[in-house]
Amino acid sequence: MPGTNLTREEAQQRAKLLTVDSYEIDLDLSGAQEGGTFRSVTTVRFDSAEAGAETFVDLVADAVHEVVLNGHSLDVAAVFRDSRIALKRLEAGPNELKVVADCAYTNTGEGLHRFVDPVDQQAYLYTQFEVPDARRVFANFEQPDLKATFQFTVKAPTGWTVISNSLTPEPEGPQGTVWVFEPTPRMSTYITALIVGPYHSVHSSYEGPGGQSVPLGIYCRPSLAEFLDSDAIFEVTRQGFAWFQEKFDYAYPFAKYDQLFVPEFNAGAMENAGAVTIRDQYVFRSKVTDAAYEVRAETILHELAHMWFGDLVTMEWWNDLWLNESFATYTSIACQAYAPDSRWPHSWTTFANSMKTWAYRQDQLPSTHPIMAEINDLDDVLVNFDGITYAKGASVLKQLVAYVGMDEFFQGVQAYFKRHAFGNTRLSDLLGALEETSGRDLKSWSKAWLETAGINVLRPEIETDEHGVITSFAIRQEAPALPAGAKGEPTLRPHRIAIGLYDLDDDSGKLLRGERIELDVTASASTQVPQLVGKRRPAVVLLNDDDLSYAKVRLDEQSLAFVTEHLGDFESSLPRALCWASAWDMTRDAELSTSAYLDLVLSGVGKESDIGVVQSLHRQVKLAIDLYAAPSHRDALLTRWTEATLTHLRTAEAGSDHQLAWARAFAATARTPEQLDLLEALLEGGQTIEGLAVDTELRWAFVQRLAVVGRFDEAEIGAEYERDRTAAGERHAATARAARPTPEAKAEAWASVVDSDKLPNAVQEAVIGGFVQTDQRELLAPYVEKYFAAVKGVWDSRSHEMAQQIAVGLYPSIHVSPETLTRTDEWLSAANPSAALRRLVSESRAGVERALKAQSADA
Repeated sequence: MPGTNLTREEAQQRAKLLTVDSYEIDLDLSGAQEGGTFRSVTTVRFDSAEAGAETFVDLVADAVHEVVLNGHSLDVAAVFRDSRIALKRLEAGPNELKVVADCAYTNTGEGLHRFVDPVDQQAYLYTQFEVPDARRVFANFEQPDLKATFQFTVKAPTGWTVISNSLTPEPEGPQGTVWVFEPTPRMSTYITALIVGPYHSVHSSYEGPGGQSVPLGIYCRPSLAEFLDSDAIFEVTRQGFAWFQEKFDYAYPFAKYDQLFVPEFNAGAMENAGAVTIRDQYVFRSKVTDAAYEVRAETILHELAHMWFGDLVTMEWWNDLWLNESFATYTSIACQAYAPDSRWPHSWTTFANSMKTWAYRQDQLPSTHPIMAEINDLDDVLVNFDGITYAKGASVLKQLVAYVGMDEFFQGVQAYFKRHAFGNTRLSDLLGALEETSGRDLKSWSKAWLETAGINVLRPEIETDEHGVITSFAIRQEAPALPAGAKGEPTLRPHRIAIGLYDLDDDSGKLLRGERIELDVTASASTQVPQLVGKRRPAVVLLNDDDLSYAKVRLDEQSLAFVTEHLGDFESSLPRALCWASAWDMTRDAELSTSAYLDLVLSGVGKESDIGVVQSLHRQVKLAIDLYAAPSHRDALLTRWTEATLTHLRTAEAGSDHQLAWARAFAATARTPEQLDLLEALLEGGQTIEGLAVDTELRWAFVQRLAVVGRFDEAEIGAEYERDRTAAGERHAATARAARPTPEAKAEAWASVVDSDKLPNAVQEAVIGGFVQTDQRELLAPYVEKYFAAVKGVWDSRSHEMAQQIAVGLYPSIHVSPETLTRTDEWLSAANPSAALRRLVSESRAGVERALKAQSADA
């Protein structure tokens, strides 16, 4: 959106001048059922360090009716432009500003989002303010280091629920339509929140040490209430409270803790203080695997960790966003791994399998950047919620914990919270606290790990005598060249790693770890490991066992040959996940052909017990065949894979997670008339597979595949929607319609997304997901040029979330050819895109370039 940027320099100048005391915000949402705009009245009290100084307050509004500064009315036309209200001639010391405006409900998931549930036709509202969207609801100083208290007064329809950061009051007024909240503690604008509508709720409490009692609430739309497993959500929440309060040695800092499952949410969840919003797809309407419950639990714990790290203590500016997100990611996984009675003690396997692969992928793009990124303005941060900020950062924090010790790490965190409660910090504040508790000098560690980009590769170099005894063992470290266009230089780094020695156990047939050593790898090309000299060489030597560091790991030739035959035989899930990840990484790097990768997966996936790993392998195989396989091999590989999915579906344990996962994998790739007949028969009940419940979500997976291949058209899609007239059904139907293999269906889908801006965020995302089909390359070929003709105009005219969906989702990634690269380069040269758009398009281009190399390796 033009005119809404804010530079770091502007924020620093404003923070130097101002100290913000309080906001009083009065919102009239009584017309929410009809939509349009709402009245917003803001009174903000702040101190200025100078008399006569100038500054500005942020506001995105359809209309501003009144601006009163220190009792003087200002000319609105003169002071309000480009989403800012200019404030001149401030008084030294206290100032008071009042702004009366009309702000708009949105359907983009930014600001105050409004959604009408097709089940009950009721409106449901929620706010999403990170990064800079509180200004879409009330006038404010939109930057994280200008904390203040916030007192909300909200007028809403009778019988609705209004939730904010403070405890929910009893509504006032003759009809009970006004909610007057107590002021919050001091916090940043982006973690304030309002959730308004006729939501369903369940309540409980967390009873902690010393008589602590924290009210807990869970909310969702009434149409999802029958699926809300509140007991399971409360259980995870209480485990998080107990573990975090013990590790942080700081009591939960807010008055209550509500978790609100809201519709059409762009992210996974948002850490609004005491009022966490979560995407309502986490209220599972149909059977899901345990991996889905594990991911949901990690999301719940991630947001809870933010109550301390992010909300209680907040970054000064967005360049430390990584620390905010990495800390929440690391501690949520650690809580799952170590909390008593956790249902997911194998969470580090999931981390290695999903988060780490995301990080490695992001770190090999031309946009790769140091973890501690240079964030010059809001546009920079909006595209920086990426795999480096979340996953690489968390990986490096895990290594830091191994480096300084877990007890010392959390002692430093405890000191940090006590020292900076309700304040703002920089990275140096945390590192200083950790240096105090660990005795380690972290300055050189920080420079190597946080201020440089790129990945290291670790390889073992092993020599043995004629008896198989190790005579020399070294770890070779490489720093590959950064991707073309990336800033910085390749860097060798210090690593804290473990080395695992594995042999096949004759009795159990399992690969067991016979020995483990932990050591520091120096920031050099070679590190000797004398501890292993004189030992018998095992069947498998695994570097970075336990996944302590962040590096690509390669197996030596002998270990690789053994693992290729026995990958599924590791007794523990984590070394299996590390080997699977290494194989996938080699495939992406064109070191292992897609055909060989498929062989490896088919030989080992049947022994894989971790359902999250199985589902990742399903996604990776499909992606590899679609994009990384030589085109001449693709059909044969798809045939092999599809037949394998059907075999596993038929032989999996009835009613198991594996059976459901294989059903979904089969549905994603079914292709022959017989396979498609089976999908139809399963839908209609003409055939059944013992234990497989073809429930609402699985039905839609079948319907969408049948639409892709042209078996189902509007009549069948419409009939399925009649069975499921819900918001989710609406999205699934939109995907199926856009997936149909006709020029008319593609033109209709394209026009609804690109030519019109009326679709809500979630429906737009669903249409894009259906539009792009790897089965339909020829049909989609005309849209390559249409993409480049439209994308800059879309970016310049749409909100960030909506524009990013289109820029990334409609890029011609499935057209893997030199021509796609050439056309992208021409556009990058001629279009003069903003830095953010240039980054997104360049990242997509890198995917095509990688796919071309992989296809050559598979030829």
